[in-house]
Amino acid sequence: MAPPRLARLPRWISHWLGYRPEPVKPLSKYEVALWSFIISFCGLSVLQAIFNYSDYFKERNVPGIVASYGASAVLVFGAIESPLAQPRALVFGHFFSALTGLCVTKLFSLMPDKARFESLRWLAASLSTAIAIVVMQLTGTTHPPAGATALLPATNAEIWRLSWYYLPVVLLSSTMLLVCALLLNNLHRRYPAFWIAPTPPKPAAPVAPVAPALAPVDVSSEEEKSVKSPV
Repeated sequence: MAPPRLARLPRWISHWLGYRPEPVKPLSKYEVALWSFIISFCGLSVLQAIFNYSDYFKERNVPGIVASYGASAVLVFGAIESPLAQPRALVFGHFFSALTGLCVTKLFSLMPDKARFESLRWLAASLSTAIAIVVMQLTGTTHPPAGATALLPATNAEIWRLSWYYLPVVLLSSTMLLVCALLLNNLHRRYPAFWIAPTPPKPAAPVAPVAPALAPVDVSSEEEKSVKSPV
């Protein structure tokens, strides 16, 4: 089997991208809980600092954090071995869901009667998440918190006012959460488990065929026959 591509990079780079030449020694559950607390606190703080204290985002009325990223923190900082927490699911799951939620809600907003649109926001929200689930399943990017990302354009006025600007906000949020996960998780653990798809298991070694056992020969009966046979 060919060595992974990350193995070709310098060790000081590949380490922070989740590559280990040898299996990582597992931490105790108490160490995992402690590091999950520290890392999730730092990661979410960085994300909120970007949007809360940047004049660029404050002028555009961007919320301090998209609420669904609190659930993402549970996965990328607390359940880092889960396939649902890997980079492909984190980044593309949120992006596809945000795009789906915006498209569905904007279609509902085309109704000539605004009151009618407001009364049907619940339907837009349900359709957004349902379609987003299917999109994530078909693209192999299932990330449970992204269901809320699809829901927000229809249910949250602050997100709805962002309109299409919601997409770069989500993309930046996913990217920054991923950067924090790479830097902080790899201090004492290993993240990600894979980038695009899990590594297939090594093929089992072929088993040599076993020769069938020969039936035992009854020597005594053969000797008796030779004695009884006429000369």
